[in-house]
Amino acid sequence: MKAFVDQDTCISCGLCVAMVGEVFQMNDAGKAEACQEANEQNEAAVQTAIDSCPVAAITWE
Repeated sequence: MKAFVDQDTCISCGLCVAMVGEVFQMNDAGKAEACQEANEQNEAAVQTAIDSCPVAAITWE
């Protein structure tokens, strides 16, 4: 599964990157983006990041 970060909604807090750095990274614009698909080992952590995003900018594609 792949997560998607809405660039217009993201406030660059970095919570998702801190929680699941193997899936999320900060891009050149300073916004979070999904750089890799979730796998069986980190899918629950990605869901937690989705649920924890303060502006609900992350969804599953």
